[in-house]
Amino acid sequence: MSKINMINPIVEMDGDEMTRIIWKQIKEELLCPYISLNTEYYDLGLPNRDRTDDNVTVEAALAVKKYGVGVKCATITPNLSRVKEYNLKKMYKSPNGTLRAILDGTVFRAPIQVNGIDALVPGWKKPITIARHAYGDIYRDVEMYIDRPGKAELVFTDEAGNEKRELINEFKKNGVVLGMHNLDDSIRSFARSCFNYALDRHEDIWFSSKDTISKLYDGRFRDIFEEVFTSEYSELFSEKGIAYFYTLIDDAVARVIRSNGGFIWACKNYDGDVMSDMTATAFGSLAMMTSVLVSPDGNYEYEAAHGTVTRHYYRYLKGEETSTNPTATIFAWSGALRKRGQLDGNAELVRFADRLEKAVIDTIEAGYMTGDLAAISTLENTVKLNTEAFIRKIADKL
Repeated sequence: MSKINMINPIVEMDGDEMTRIIWKQIKEELLCPYISLNTEYYDLGLPNRDRTDDNVTVEAALAVKKYGVGVKCATITPNLSRVKEYNLKKMYKSPNGTLRAILDGTVFRAPIQVNGIDALVPGWKKPITIARHAYGDIYRDVEMYIDRPGKAELVFTDEAGNEKRELINEFKKNGVVLGMHNLDDSIRSFARSCFNYALDRHEDIWFSSKDTISKLYDGRFRDIFEEVFTSEYSELFSEKGIAYFYTLIDDAVARVIRSNGGFIWACKNYDGDVMSDMTATAFGSLAMMTSVLVSPDGNYEYEAAHGTVTRHYYRYLKGEETSTNPTATIFAWSGALRKRGQLDGNAELVRFADRLEKAVIDTIEAGYMTGDLAAISTLENTVKLNTEAFIRKIADKL
């Protein structure tokens, strides 16, 4: 049969460890037989990031801004042990953090629901989408170890040389300090991305923070969300019959647990990181969680919500069989292909993305699945497959 042609490319960002192996298998088994795949390729594997002093990550982000759609494999954010393991020049920052800072977007994460994989919270019948701010906070912090008595201050110096000072702490003994920041423009972009996504999905949206404790920092998020909603989105939400409200994150957690799902929960950067992992686990698995970075100027970067599956990779290197779940990575590709098709008016590409996702879900619901799902499935007579066999089973269904 003839392959589906692509009009414009997708920015393809390769990654690390087990997900890099799976990435290649997905392309060979599920994509290239059906599509004349058109990508602009960037190798974000840790060895190449080290060779390029991480400039490749910046280049990839700028390419997403140019072409509008990217798809990313999971990557390593090195700690001290990884620096030693890979003999790196330095401890590089998170590639996701770099991409998010350049694209200035919001990360939306939602579970992939299938029959036979029940949520651990019985009431969750509909997906809960986590909207995570993708700039600042601890991901761009400055830290200092205090090794002697003295005082730590927060100091701002304006262009005229005038200073504002706030005492952080009078240290009598050793300790640590941390400074972090955010930007009004980025918070405003975050709010608009969240409200636009809610309108697209016809779902209510909640925003939560801790403004009772962080009265200025978190309070600024609360105020900007309210300002943007009131001035730009209130009437649109009324027309759609959906709602926005703000609450403390403590209250939001309680509300989420008691809910039926079917809404978007907007969180600051670290809160969103934690809560997306929590909801993914409660819905079944991080490998069943989609993730897309949406920038306010209409760029999209799709990825899996999980990491590089290091433990399985070490087993793979020993020649041992693994049963790593590729579902979220497949859905990263299908999401990128669908968006590329929508932007280009390529209906064939959109239909293929829909069929690919259906093939994955039908395969799992037929009882064929990887080990993580087989361990929690309520289906009878499930068949546990290794990674390659599972991808081939999806290919048969496709």
